[in-house]
Amino acid sequence: MALRKRMGDNLLAIGRDRDEAAFADFYNYYAGRVKSFLMGKGMSDEISDELMQEIMLIVWRRAESYDPAKAAASTWLFTIARNRRIDYLRGNSRIEVELEDEMLDVDSDESETQAGFVDAEQAAERLHRALEKLPQEQRQVMHLSYFRGQSHGDIAQWLDLPIGTVKSRIRLAMQAVRSSLKDENNAAPVKESGSPIND
Repeated sequence: MALRKRMGDNLLAIGRDRDEAAFADFYNYYAGRVKSFLMGKGMSDEISDELMQEIMLIVWRRAESYDPAKAAASTWLFTIARNRRIDYLRGNSRIEVELEDEMLDVDSDESETQAGFVDAEQAAERLHRALEKLPQEQRQVMHLSYFRGQSHGDIAQWLDLPIGTVKSRIRLAMQAVRSSLKDENNAAPVKESGSPIND
């Protein structure tokens, strides 16, 4: 609760006084978390870093619109992050956007939010490792379909392939990724109780 209040107070100070120390504290705490959030949604490291910088600039410019009675600082910030990601995807041709992203609940507390970021980052790392094991042609269609949001028809046109080939590669890739993730989960160390170890 103390951290949640501090970050909310930082936003109020930025909006009211353009307080650079408050912004520095807010930036230092959230910049990496925003980038991890974006990468967990499939954005590249480079694009995630670029969007994170833009999002923090939006925070500086729009902090006066923050209302602590309506949402926690984290919820307000990640609403901006989600919207900026959607805007970015809309600006890229041949991309279809799924607007129903999971979003932080207004009532979620800071500890829940932090745990969510850790889980998302770990999940993204596991997925990345699984994708790296795929043959190049399967990895390519997975990237276009799941990270770029393209339809099977668009991918077929883009790569000059029969649509059946695209569907087959995606199906094989999904099977391989699921198998890889399952193997990794089964290989995770367990406590004596049999529960996975939580670092």
